[in-house]
Amino acid sequence: MPNLLNDETRRRRSIYLLPNAFTTANLFAGFYAVVQAMNGRFEAAAIAIFLALVFDGMDGRVARLTNTQSAFGEQYDSMADMISFGAAPALVMYVWAMQGLGRWGWLASFIYVAGGALRLARFNTNIEVVDKRFFQGLPSPAAAALVAGFVWLAVDNKLSLQVNVIPWVAFGLTIYAGLAMVSNAPFYSGKSFAIRRSVPFWVMLLFVLVFVFVSTDPPVFLFGLFCLYGLSGWFVMAWRWRRARALARLRRGNN
Repeated sequence: MPNLLNDETRRRRSIYLLPNAFTTANLFAGFYAVVQAMNGRFEAAAIAIFLALVFDGMDGRVARLTNTQSAFGEQYDSMADMISFGAAPALVMYVWAMQGLGRWGWLASFIYVAGGALRLARFNTNIEVVDKRFFQGLPSPAAAALVAGFVWLAVDNKLSLQVNVIPWVAFGLTIYAGLAMVSNAPFYSGKSFAIRRSVPFWVMLLFVLVFVFVSTDPPVFLFGLFCLYGLSGWFVMAWRWRRARALARLRRGNN
């Protein structure tokens, strides 16, 4: 038993190359997004944030599949997420659309950054006590996809910032994403989906259709998809509230 405990402690303290390489790619993509925004290449910046989202989704799964989870990897992943999904989207959105709003622009960006930091801190401290099927609050990668998706959609469709409504839409979306991250709304995590489990044929067909739709117009489809996801938690919360009220009425009726 002592040897097993020592082996587990040693594994948790180790630094593994493969999963941390994906985390480094996530961090690089977030940093690259900031650099591209500073150079006025906002479409490249938005795409880089989506690439960071892909790398972030891979590092944890690779670690679990190869049994290379470690405390170092968990902390490194949080630091990378803070850059890629906290600071980078806020800076990209601010530089692209909200500089002209004065202090309102940078205040909206700060609300988003603070929401991302609080979201990650809460996730790290509550990881063992919450329902793993749902995230508590909008996950930071999805919030980043909302913000970056709007930038990508607007730039790709050449929406003019001279139209006064665009900066204020960016303002509202940034604040919504920041506050949604620290809400208690339950957002489906997807962690109950086992990638090594056999699936029906229609599931594979669904994946093919998703790839086809994404390839036809990536910014429109991805932004629409994350808008739906960004609202889904509130529908789940409302459904749970209605079910709780119905159960309470049923109990009172039985008494």
